[in-house]
Amino acid sequence: MRLILAFCLSLLAAPAFAVQPDEVLPDPALEARAREISQMLRCPVCQSENIDDSNADISRDLRLLVRERLVAGDSDAAVLDYVVDRYGEYVLFRPDTRGSNLLLWGAGPGMLLIGGGLALAYVRRRRQAAPAALTAEEEARLAEILKE
Repeated sequence: MRLILAFCLSLLAAPAFAVQPDEVLPDPALEARAREISQMLRCPVCQSENIDDSNADISRDLRLLVRERLVAGDSDAAVLDYVVDRYGEYVLFRPDTRGSNLLLWGAGPGMLLIGGGLALAYVRRRRQAAPAALTAEEEARLAEILKE
């Protein structure tokens, strides 16, 4: 039973051990900045994990690259720009909202508004096309048909 419990706990804690002890910077301030930047970068292999949580080799390389750039004196923005220049915007969990990305950010809400407008127009048109009340002749004919 203890073995099963230990195994389950190790599975839950596995992402926390992705950063290896040899990767940790001696300066706590730089390490905190590296961790913050690592939370913003997506693992190219795992896709749904940040590089801090991923055990993939490329994530380790990216973590080392981030720390290397910070030790070299780069700002957080410069480190992100460097990584994006090498790997593309895909590695960012939150891509920029300018340029061609603005179209992508606005496409979802835009399509929702267009769809809602089309649905509203359809409902209004259907309501207006409802049949008018029956004339006296039509009511008499209907009554005659129903009696038969």
